[in-house]
Amino acid sequence: MQTETISNEVIKRPLTKEAIPMKKGESKKLKIIAKHKLAKKELLQMLRNILTSRKVDDAEITMKKQNKAFFQISGAGHEGILTAVSMILKPKYDYFIGYYRDRALCLGLGVTPYEMLCQANGNTGDTASHGRQMPAHWGNVKLNIVSKSSCTGTQFLQSCGLAEAGIYLEQIKKMGTEIGPLVSHHDEIIYCSTGDGTTSQGEFWEALTTASVNKLPVMFLVEDNGYAISVPVSVQTPGGSISKALNNFPGLKIFEVDGCCPIESFDVVKDAEEYLRAKSGPVLIHAHVTRPYSHSLSDDHSMYRTAEELKNEKDKDVFNSFPKFLINEGFFLEKEIIQLTEEITKEVREAMNRACETKTFEASNAMEHLYSSDIDPTSDLFNTSPHFTGKDDVPMALTINKVLKSEVIKNPLIRIFGEDVADFSDEFKFEKTDLKGKGGVFKITSGVQRVARKNQVFNSPLAEANIIGRAIGMAMRGLRPVVEIQFFDYIWTAYMQLKNEMATTRYRSGGDFKCPMVVRVPIGGYLKGGSIYHSQTGESLFTHIPGIHVVYPSNALDAAGLLRTAIRCDDPVMFFEHKHLYYQGYNRTADPGDDFMIPFGKAKVVREGSDATIVTWGALVQKSTEAAKRLEEEGKSVEVIDLRTLAPLDMPAVIKSLKKTGRLLIAHEEQKTSGFAGEIAARVNEEAFEFLDAPILRVTSKDCYIAYCPTLEEVLLPQVENVMDSLRKLLSY
Repeated sequence: MQTETISNEVIKRPLTKEAIPMKKGESKKLKIIAKHKLAKKELLQMLRNILTSRKVDDAEITMKKQNKAFFQISGAGHEGILTAVSMILKPKYDYFIGYYRDRALCLGLGVTPYEMLCQANGNTGDTASHGRQMPAHWGNVKLNIVSKSSCTGTQFLQSCGLAEAGIYLEQIKKMGTEIGPLVSHHDEIIYCSTGDGTTSQGEFWEALTTASVNKLPVMFLVEDNGYAISVPVSVQTPGGSISKALNNFPGLKIFEVDGCCPIESFDVVKDAEEYLRAKSGPVLIHAHVTRPYSHSLSDDHSMYRTAEELKNEKDKDVFNSFPKFLINEGFFLEKEIIQLTEEITKEVREAMNRACETKTFEASNAMEHLYSSDIDPTSDLFNTSPHFTGKDDVPMALTINKVLKSEVIKNPLIRIFGEDVADFSDEFKFEKTDLKGKGGVFKITSGVQRVARKNQVFNSPLAEANIIGRAIGMAMRGLRPVVEIQFFDYIWTAYMQLKNEMATTRYRSGGDFKCPMVVRVPIGGYLKGGSIYHSQTGESLFTHIPGIHVVYPSNALDAAGLLRTAIRCDDPVMFFEHKHLYYQGYNRTADPGDDFMIPFGKAKVVREGSDATIVTWGALVQKSTEAAKRLEEEGKSVEVIDLRTLAPLDMPAVIKSLKKTGRLLIAHEEQKTSGFAGEIAARVNEEAFEFLDAPILRVTSKDCYIAYCPTLEEVLLPQVENVMDSLRKLLSY
């Protein structure tokens, strides 16, 4: 892992500060040097960045051995192509979302060795994640290096969203819209990198499709070192080559290059840059690099790579091959390179020592940046009174529709998209008076596109991860996506983006990046014909995730107030809309006006009572209320509380009611085992046990899938009679 001694070889060319002229018969590299007028200054810049990157890797390895770093994964062997990219693309102008091998890129863009080594130590000098993430998880808000998680492949769709945000901001600026502190450039490029193994991820192909269809200025860089840990590329990729596999992919320009050579890489990246800045569409650069070190310090590649293979790696390694080239061609003397290496080694050692002495975080910082510290959706800022107009006959579906229309008109930074949410994908169809337009499978977004700005409302591919990943990219640049997952039952392909990306953005970047977006999700059963894949619930799988708000209205008025709060919130929100409640007669309202909001974390007492409390949400609010009414005829007084939001949870409201009644029933549509009722019961046990006069009971769905047959569905889902039976049991205890 140390610098090889570079042997004395014949110096063929005199040292000069000027660009080196091309001579007949010179190598491909010399032709490129002449073509781009690369002088000694640029060659030195390349060499310095390559050597620095390797020395920082070695410093981290040293720190790991000394227990001053707790993880290490290197960028060794990838420095050639990454150095070239850093010299051509523009920090603070273009955007960068890389992966863990991109050390040389980040150094070239302006991140210092000290900052990287502070991240390795996890101390206050870490500008990438502020102690939240492992080393090599790049991020620098000042340089437009977007915070990257450990997840392989999630960056692809986010890069599309970053690009779409820039295009949209340029569009609305031309329309005279003020975008405040947000910045965009007409010819900006979004850089997105990956290793060869991650091209096997489905989101890679989704992103290529989206970028190509929409001609997005994304530079996809595949750093192909031949292995995904121990699995060779031939096992993963058709033909053993991603560029061959993508040959003739419509709308995608492909470049293939020896990524070990920074000069050849410079030439290819320059061509790619010109193509991208001309808005010709996305490019893919397939760079062949080496991996001279093991995948990480927890891996030993000598267990699955031959000695001959490793020797060939060392010969090709840019750390060895590039200095030799510079000496052989007379650009540098050997002693100059040795002196430079010693100088860099000293600089990195000093940075390492300084990083190890930098103070660590206080324990009190551990939970900072989970949610916005500037905008609190539970505050009175979001407690506004309704100004009713019209009859009490507006269904929940229409109040949601009205909020979407009013908010999209008011705020140009909102973008609404998902499967079938637009009225039309083809603009010319707006003029067809005989076409009503789609506007969502439940008509929730009907007409929203008609009142919005151009490109503010649009259709996505039929791919849930695509929707969420792109929205995350947009949100990280300051837009406010409001997206729809058509059915909760199909949200699972997006779960990685939701849980590991959307929810963690603010925390993992130490507050440097945020993700204000709303994910609208039709959910639930009680609609005949729903069956297994159109009647699912599972809100507890989201209440379990820190960093997001979970909202679940039961009626038209609450849906309007909570959705407007969600849109104006500064954090990600899961907004569950029960399909059965969209058009019911019992939960309607008059129009509450265009400024009505309800704070999060504020439960509503739907029905006053003194003998028992039902805590519920969604479709079970109406069924619980009906059960309470029927028991009133038996002389029992039951209080019904609609939580409205599950995260944050209004425990004070639950405890206040429990102090009065002494008995608690929790009713929800989700299955009993591990459902959210269990969390509420546990909280009551911890915080209000002394007020209980009876065991806590639950009414839920059976621990089973919802069947198609109506008689089977009725047995599986909780009914009014189930609530009544449990109340009688509770009251008789």
